[in-house]
Parts: sequence; C-alpha cells; structure tokens
Amino acid sequence: MAGHDYRVLDAREITKWDDEADVVVAGLGCAGACAAIEARLAGASVLVLERASGGGGVTAMAAGHVYMGGGTRVQKAVGVADSVEDMEKYLVANTPDPDRDKIHLYCSESVAHFDWLVAQGVPFKDSMYKGKHVLQMTDECLIWSGNEEAWPYREQAKPAPRGHKVALEGHAGGAKMMELLIERAKSLGARIEIDCWVRELVRDGARIVGVRYRRDGAERTVRARKGVVLATGHFTNNSEMLGKYAPHLLDERYERQYTPSDDGAGIQLGLAAGGEALHMAGALITYPFYPPEHLLKGVLVNKLGKRFVAEDVYHSRSSIEITLQPDAEAYLIVDEETFGRPEFGGWDVVDAWEDFASMEADLGMPKGALQKTLAEYNANAAKREDPEFHKHYKWLKPLDKPPFAALRGSLGSGAFRTFTLGGLRVSRDGEVLRPDESAIAGLYAAGACASNIAQDGKGYSSGTCIGESTFFGRRAGRKAAAS
Repeated sequence: MAGHDYRVLDAREITKWDDEADVVVAGLGCAGACAAIEARLAGASVLVLERASGGGGVTAMAAGHVYMGGGTRVQKAVGVADSVEDMEKYLVANTPDPDRDKIHLYCSESVAHFDWLVAQGVPFKDSMYKGKHVLQMTDECLIWSGNEEAWPYREQAKPAPRGHKVALEGHAGGAKMMELLIERAKSLGARIEIDCWVRELVRDGARIVGVRYRRDGAERTVRARKGVVLATGHFTNNSEMLGKYAPHLLDERYERQYTPSDDGAGIQLGLAAGGEALHMAGALITYPFYPPEHLLKGVLVNKLGKRFVAEDVYHSRSSIEITLQPDAEAYLIVDEETFGRPEFGGWDVVDAWEDFASMEADLGMPKGALQKTLAEYNANAAKREDPEFHKHYKWLKPLDKPPFAALRGSLGSGAFRTFTLGGLRVSRDGEVLRPDESAIAGLYAAGACASNIAQDGKGYSSGTCIGESTFFGRRAGRKAAAS
C-alpha cells in the first residue's frame, strides 16, 4: 500500500469547524485508548477518531504481553526479586541508542503503571509460566520475554522475567486488553467515532489546533482546543515508506504484520508539521525455532557449518542473525535426546545421520567445517561452557547421542514475520519534536508512530511495544489535557 499525501492546513483555510474537543486523539489502539483515558481523568473533553470500523489496532492482534518490572505485584507474588535499577540497566544495554531519561522514567514508574492498568480493569494473574515459549498458551502471567538471561546482558543486570501477559488462555490477550481499555475510555465520557480517516492537521501560526478527516466520502474538521494526539500505528503497510526507510522489508520473503491502517499516517503528519523520524530502519523480525524449549540445546549453524549466534537469545535476535548469513540460511543441529519439531512452521527436518561427517557432506558444507564446530562445542558443553557465544549453561548439552538431525530454516522457506519500530521524535510527555528538539505546540504522538524505547529487533523484549505505548500514551494524554 502506498501512502496518502498527508499534510498540514493553515487555519485560515477552514471556513467552519464541524466539531471540537479539548483533546483530539487519532487512533484507538492501546496508546490512543490510554491517552483518551488520562485526558478524561485530567478533566479534558476527548474525541477519538478511529480510521477502522472499530478500535484495537495491532494490539488486538497480539498475545497481550506488557513489559513491566521493578517489583510488580505479580513478580512479588511468585517470588521474583527485581529492581528498578536492574530493569533500567537491562533496557539501556539492549537499546542501540538509549534515551536514558525515558528509560529511567519508564522503569521507575513501571510498578505504578502496572497498578494503573489493573485499575482500568486489565487482569493479570499472580502466576508465572516456567518454561521458555514465544507465546505461552495458558493464562499464566509472568514470562521471560527477552534477552535477560542471555550474554552479555545477564552480566550487566540481574536477570528477571518482566513479560506480563493479560490473564486469558491462548493468544488473544491483546484483544481482551483493548476491549477493556476502550470500555473504560467510553465510561469516562470519551467520544469515539469510527471510520474516520485523519488526513490533515490544522495549524494556526506555530500551533496545531485541529484535524481534518474523511468519513463516508465527506471531509470534516475538528478543532482541538488543547492538543492533538497521534496514535495511528506503524508504517509496515506502506511500501513507499518502507522503500525509503527500511527497504530490506520489501523482500517478499518477509510476512509483514499490520492492520490496513498501518500506513505511517501519524509519522507523515508529524513530519509535515516539522517533526523528525528516528530509528526508521528498525524492525522486529521473528522466525523462532523453539518451542519446544529443549531445542535451545541444539546448535545453529550456517551453510558453511559455522555457529553465528547463541541459541538462547531472544527469538528476534536469532532470526535477524539468520537473515545475515550466506543465502539467509541456517540449520539447527540436534541429537536423539534434543530432537523435536518446532511448534511454529517453516523449520523442516532435512534428514538424520549417524555421524557429523555424513551430515556435513550431504548438506554440501565445506569438508571438516561442521565436524570441527560440533567437536569444539561438545567438548565445551561437557564442561558446561560456551567460550565462543556464551550460551547459558542450562541450555548446554553435548550433542553426542546419534542419530543426529538437521532442521533447515531460511528466509523464504518459512514465515519470517516482521513489523516496523521507527517513529516520530517525541519528548517524555509525547510532544512531537523538531530536529532541534523544540516542541511543536499542540501536537503529541505515542505508540507505534512515536520512537521511545523499542528501536530494533535484536534488543527487543516481548511486551515492550504495548508497555511503552500504554505508558507514553498516558503521558501524552495528560500533557495534552494540561496544555
């Protein structure tokens, strides 16, 4: 999908306003809903304009994990010791270009944010999923959802599980969260209008004072007495923007995840108003080889028979590393004890062999390469060591029980799912900032159209997007209401 020409109108072009509110929110995903709730709690009148025929956005497609820590009710209930300092150190270490002020704020207020979500009706069970899974299918809450136990992060911050899943069996926790947040916004008096495509901002002098949107083929204008909050999602469904900022994602072998409205509308509106976009090449890419979790005891090698990543890192990190290998191809090598079939599609069992020499020859690898890799790995694993990639000792086991199998995974043979992470430069309060970091009066952004914490897939932890979207969405709504 290509983009509409989003632009900014001069207020002098508006002959009459069709509606008005203190705060106008464009988009009703989790950022927009939380902005609307906080703006109403601050006493502002709120109008939410949702482009689709109902709210939810990409959050409604998610399992419903929220990255929170520092000693939440759930962490304490299940006996997990966590601190604001360790959560902050972890996020700083995992972020390519960390905004330390935002990360500190997010971590120091994480427990309060958890309590706020609960107060809005979002349920979390005082329980923990003990295994290693991409999407746990139970209604248990706490999971290890990132690189917390992976090297070098486990040495930089005390590891703790921080992925909090909405209490719902299966993978529809995000939809449940959105249902509850939207109902809460309505109960507080936020007006919600659907099928409203915000296409222009309206500026009076240096201040954004409203929007113009299309509904049923007609154009309407709304005055925003205090501010406009952009919460319109990412740009994964905009081929022109992908070509400009993240051309690698145009490769047809990627399966892009988006709603039809994810064309970067908010980013384009912010840019038209004089804002700046950051980290636009960043994306989450996932092609997990686990669960079952015991497959983490296997060894990932490229077509040259060499390891290239620790197998226990977050699944987007290992997936991105696969795409960087020769021909974007990898093999997971397992033995009789560690063999299993990945629950997510695309990893195919090539064959089984009685020795690595035969496997190496049949896979067309350089003679001796795979044998050397596995001999060194097995010798170290027997001592519960991995000097090359530092895989956690709990996943180390010599692969010495024949037969040995190779599972092939490559870009094009399975579903490499992806979505973009870049967005507008914003302040800690959601103010859209110019390149010189001055704020554009009356304009705010949150969620996937703003850049806050999540910047790339290698450093991502499941729950970061919903976590930062709800947290900074709240702040944008509060700031706009107080403007």
